[in-house]
Amino acid sequence: MMDDWTRSIGNTPLVKLSRLFRNSRGIEVYAKLELMNPGGSAKDRPALRILQHAWKDGKIGPGSVVIESSSGNMAISLAAICSMMELKFISVIDPRTAAHNIRIMKTFGAQISYVDEPDPASGEFLPARLARVRELLGSIPNSYWPNQYGNEHNYLAHCEGTMGEIAAALPRVDYVIGGVSTCGTMYGCANYIAEQGMETKVVAVDAKGSVILGGSKGPRMFPGLGAGIVPPFGQKPFMDESTYVSDRNMVLGCKELVAREAILAGPSSGAVISAMKSLLDTIPEQSVCVVIIHDRGERYMDTVYDDDWVKRQFDSELKV
Repeated sequence: MMDDWTRSIGNTPLVKLSRLFRNSRGIEVYAKLELMNPGGSAKDRPALRILQHAWKDGKIGPGSVVIESSSGNMAISLAAICSMMELKFISVIDPRTAAHNIRIMKTFGAQISYVDEPDPASGEFLPARLARVRELLGSIPNSYWPNQYGNEHNYLAHCEGTMGEIAAALPRVDYVIGGVSTCGTMYGCANYIAEQGMETKVVAVDAKGSVILGGSKGPRMFPGLGAGIVPPFGQKPFMDESTYVSDRNMVLGCKELVAREAILAGPSSGAVISAMKSLLDTIPEQSVCVVIIHDRGERYMDTVYDDDWVKRQFDSELKV
């Protein structure tokens, strides 16, 4: 349907993190650089696949209005791809959405619908954002909800794309480690592993304060990792192991990744790096591990990579 930059989505680099994970036990750690997608994150994959299939199925067409709830990366991917497809896009956001991300969305022509109060029953913004999406769908003709939280093309983009590419690049993969939010990435990877009969173990990384993997609800500093409710993909068992990472360790993971490997990534990726470090002493020798680097770090220059901001939040400079 399209012959433009969207054709370059996927087939992201897989690089060895030989400086950050130098060890004496023969464990190799590779990074799947999803931040190298043209839109800057893993969300390019499901955004493109969802919209392409919606077009093919007649759910959208010329003049359609795409409406989605997103904390940032999915909205940026949808905004850019909708612009290419000459579709209108409305992003439903809440106070935790970074101002930098809002500017990017608007630059691509997105409209913003701002939800400033959480859902009264749960105290979470996600149900309130989804309620706003339903309101807009009911009032705007020719509108469409991609529903990244429940659309099968979310996880299929990673099943047929991300994990397939990893498996093709390495003769053996013992562990794949990645963050969860909609759970599309890791659920998709797990589906590929099961379909191919691979012995790869899936490690899901969640934020402390998120309830996706059964944790206790609490404050979370960064959007894009974790959630206050369990999304549909997270209701199905798909991981072999799970771990939680604090906001502080997300920042430390980001700082270590850029200091040792010169890879500038977002806090979800920092959480994955922190989780991988915690696994090193427990996984077998000679294991081959792949960590998912979900998005670019330039979107967090006024938080994660701002030393003054970090010192205010954590009462220390968090040097590595």
